[in-house]
Amino acid sequence: METTDTDRQVVAELLGRQPQGAFEIVVRDEAGVPRVIRNAPFLDDGTPMPTRYWLVGPRDNVLMGRLESAGGVRRSEADLDLAQIQVAHDAYRAERDSVIPVDYTGPRPSAGVGGTRRGVKCLHAHYAHFLAGGHDPVGEWIIEHLHEVDETITTPSTKVVAAIDCGTNSTRLLISKGGTETLERRTNVTRLGHGVDATGRLDDAAIARVVDCLAEYKQLIDRHDVQSIRMTATSAARDASNTADFFDAAEAVLGVRPELLPGHEEGALAYAGATSDLDPNDGPYLLVDIGGGSTEFAVGGPQFVGAMTTDMGCVRMSEKYLHSDPPLPEELSAVINVVGIHVDDVLRELPQVTTAKRFVAVAGTVASAAAIEQGLHVYDRDKVHHFVLTRTMVEEIFRTLATESAEDRAHNPGLSLSRVPTIVAGMAILAKIMRKLDVNECLVSETDILDGLVFSQI
Repeated sequence: METTDTDRQVVAELLGRQPQGAFEIVVRDEAGVPRVIRNAPFLDDGTPMPTRYWLVGPRDNVLMGRLESAGGVRRSEADLDLAQIQVAHDAYRAERDSVIPVDYTGPRPSAGVGGTRRGVKCLHAHYAHFLAGGHDPVGEWIIEHLHEVDETITTPSTKVVAAIDCGTNSTRLLISKGGTETLERRTNVTRLGHGVDATGRLDDAAIARVVDCLAEYKQLIDRHDVQSIRMTATSAARDASNTADFFDAAEAVLGVRPELLPGHEEGALAYAGATSDLDPNDGPYLLVDIGGGSTEFAVGGPQFVGAMTTDMGCVRMSEKYLHSDPPLPEELSAVINVVGIHVDDVLRELPQVTTAKRFVAVAGTVASAAAIEQGLHVYDRDKVHHFVLTRTMVEEIFRTLATESAEDRAHNPGLSLSRVPTIVAGMAILAKIMRKLDVNECLVSETDILDGLVFSQI
């Protein structure tokens, strides 16, 4: 092992004495200060060195001291399977012994983590082993309990919350534990917004469909002992004159009154959800949420910039312009032109959309496009989430679906029957946005407003 004179000097200062054997620094903090060193199996005088990984980071040592003072050694041993700990000891010993020449005949270091033969002797040694990449259940236990001794770490939330998004086309549910564990994620196409553009009212049958869906969701909510519920209604409910009647019926079933979500807040929540697992430093991002009655645009990076809504959606455009099967060229042109006008409004009111580095889109249209492109006969979230649609793919899918009858369209792998009536309009919206903003790639996200609603409750 080779170390520089500077390394030896820094480690000597951290230890409070000169290191006795050879070592290398294997873990540093963000400032470059050593946290863990890996020792040679022997000291300079040939004495066996059983402790292969040594914790030298000053903050780390303080925290381990606090955790041990709080009974951490005894508690970790009681909480964990001793057989699993033994596996860590065995792996530690094998890794150390592998660097000793096979023909070495002198005294050898023995035992496992920190010189321990079994159980837990020292949290410092296990934490160093874990930080250096070792599979160590004691190290994992330490991570779960660091919040007890480090005031900068908040306790991981175990709160179980539910979010319901009632859109123009679908009603969706997400039940989450702590915002990190998904317990349920469901989608039902309920078509709440059917006919709203023409009548200005929510249809009684549409309200009944949503209420029936909410009754099913309520059973799941009760089963998971949900502590908090947030339900929002968006475009169709914003446009209808009898929204209060719908809210009364929903509240009677769910026990919580829906919130009528303004368009800009809908965009902000969708942005929070869609970018939750993206690196903010890779932004700024442009998030587009193509819904049934509206499409939201939101921009942000390390800091959220803003959002706005537009009255274009796959249901609204289908009902208003696409009356033939398959759609006539002039009907498709009408949709494309209207979308272009709305995007012009976005460019004027939210000009930051042009500075975004990455284009992210959510909702059923883009998820269907990703599934169609991959020919997924069965939905696979892992294959849809973060799939990249190129503009060429989007144009091809749009062209194919727009020239097929509804009957033929239904046979496309990846397209659910419930999306057949509205997918052409949705793809027209996506294609025109990408053309207008000169975007070449679309990152599909399966985290969206539901995730944003969950985070707002944690």
